[in-house]
Amino acid sequence: MRRLLSPEQLSAESKDVVKLALGLVATMTAILLGLLISSAKSAFDTARSEVMQMAAKVTLLDRVLVLYGPETADARRALRDAIAEGVRRTWPADQSGAVRLEPNQKMGDAVYEAISHLRPQDEAQRGLKTEAASLMVQLAELRALVQAQAVSSVSKPLLIALILWLVVIFFGFSLLAPSTATSTFALIAGAFSVACAVFIILELDHPFAGVIRIPSDPMINTLRDLAKDSP
Repeated sequence: MRRLLSPEQLSAESKDVVKLALGLVATMTAILLGLLISSAKSAFDTARSEVMQMAAKVTLLDRVLVLYGPETADARRALRDAIAEGVRRTWPADQSGAVRLEPNQKMGDAVYEAISHLRPQDEAQRGLKTEAASLMVQLAELRALVQAQAVSSVSKPLLIALILWLVVIFFGFSLLAPSTATSTFALIAGAFSVACAVFIILELDHPFAGVIRIPSDPMINTLRDLAKDSP
């Protein structure tokens, strides 16, 4: 495009105007880029925190069942199976496989039914049963919350505006830059950098899939602990 323009259109005054316009667009782009990254990162951190809370509550629930007594063997076995199934659905062994955040209702109900069928013999067991039922409800709420938050947190209109502004910026840079290898390399490096930023936004927007995803370590470790003391 630079070669097609007349010398008058590339005068010093014209270049100054282009630089001012590019500075304005670059400022707005930087603000919008920061907002999108912040929004995606916030959603990612929220989902990660909820996974850690679930892992902690599962461990606590299993401990409560252990303290209740040997009659909770069925409930603990159902809990372990439900957690294992949830891990397989959320973090499939094949990373290209589909992530299913919806819980297995039958397995979850089996745990709750096993707990509700317990017959406390004293005040201590009544308290433990109440605590176990409360933890099951909290786990169900967290799981439902994770599923509900699976929708995209990044606004598509804002993302489109960001890309259009970036196109304008690099188009303006290409008009001002001389046709040299150094300038070309600098523009390619800049384009690669902002492309990486957009890639990070899109990856953070899908916390359970892709390259950047929530690790399964908390749930895997919890499942391993459940297996150690399994009835």
